[in-house]
Amino acid sequence: MNGGVNNKNGGKEEEEQDGLSVHSPCKPPNSSASSLRKEQSQVELELKLLEALEIYPPVKLRGIHRHFVLYGLTEYMRRSFNRQFSASDVLQMLDRFYNLEMLKADDEEIGILNKVEEFSLPPSYFTKEES
Repeated sequence: MNGGVNNKNGGKEEEEQDGLSVHSPCKPPNSSASSLRKEQSQVELELKLLEALEIYPPVKLRGIHRHFVLYGLTEYMRRSFNRQFSASDVLQMLDRFYNLEMLKADDEEIGILNKVEEFSLPPSYFTKEES
């Protein structure tokens, strides 16, 4: 036999299950059904994340606005899927598309942000008020 089953008429027909051939690509095996759903949900997550990046560009994840942008991304994802997302969840998804190491602040940037300077108004400001 060539992998077929003899029917009453003496001809060969492929094994059928629910009217489809067991080799039919139209019906995935039961074992892959959960992985397919998982794959689809992963794609949906990634698409929503990419939509969120239109509002909160990844370049703003660098610098002083980093935490605000990250919060915006987590809120966008929370509203889209009606479930909580942590900042680490969002960063993990972003890491699939971007090199997040490049977004970390350099030592020079940290030094500039932590630099404290004495501030005072110029004397000309006070002379205008008196006149």
